[in-house]
Amino acid sequence: MKYLEVSGEVKNALDSGVPVVALESTIISHGMPYPQNIECAINLAGVIRSAGCVPALVAVDGGKLHVGVGEELLEKLARNGDEVEVKKVSRRDIPVVLAKGETGATTVSGTLIACHLAGIRVFVTGGIGGVHRGAEESFDMSADLEELAVSDVAVVSAGVKSILDLEKTLEVLETKGVPVVGYGTDELPAFYTRTSGLKLVARADSPSEVAEIMKAKWSLGLTGSILVANPIPEDKEAESGEINTAIEEAIHLAERCGIKGNDVTPFILSNVAKATSNSSLKANLVLVENNARVGAEIAKAYGA
Repeated sequence: MKYLEVSGEVKNALDSGVPVVALESTIISHGMPYPQNIECAINLAGVIRSAGCVPALVAVDGGKLHVGVGEELLEKLARNGDEVEVKKVSRRDIPVVLAKGETGATTVSGTLIACHLAGIRVFVTGGIGGVHRGAEESFDMSADLEELAVSDVAVVSAGVKSILDLEKTLEVLETKGVPVVGYGTDELPAFYTRTSGLKLVARADSPSEVAEIMKAKWSLGLTGSILVANPIPEDKEAESGEINTAIEEAIHLAERCGIKGNDVTPFILSNVAKATSNSSLKANLVLVENNARVGAEIAKAYGA
């Protein structure tokens, strides 16, 4: 395929039946500062490899949608803005960034498209995008929700990004037929914290249970993703009062500054990190690593 570049390692793994776990690159370019972001990427790859799977970081560069990136491209993604501006790439942006030969970091929706094209069934992220607070007036909803409805991928996340409207996001996911499966929990995790007060209708307590749900859904031709909501480890979760206060203040600041569109999430996350003396960043690193560990076990169970 002209615009798709699958690395040799990832292609060999897919051809030989070795489980592959996809990773988005927005978390590297727009979710964390340098050098923590590149350390995070290397660590996640190590977690996935140690479980017997192959990591596949997804990004756009040089007119190609890359599934699996080398050291040079990873460094470029991590140093966003130093020499090259790294675009934030969702479904809408992929054709433009490809055609212009620009460098782009894929969001959840962009990574789901790459998974579909390459045949990868498990994807690990921090938290998915969803319905923004005040969406009843702004109509601001992430493209992640649309892609989750059509791509046959199990997405392991710590729930929905807590800066969003979690309840409305769950409603949209239900409407689109996306099962939200609590991994060892009956409640939707709230990204930095384990609980949100929102009950889920499905639960799985092992990788094999998730794999069976995946097989049951897709064998019936029921297209779309399964969202595996994996809570941050209990001893690592942030203090909910501090986090929620920081989020509210960051949202109000974004409104006062006129921050809109793709700039909203990184702006809020950056300000939350400052307000919490980087405890939110530490929690982010921990939860993504935890998701990678669980995602790799699910990939192995599905392939068995």
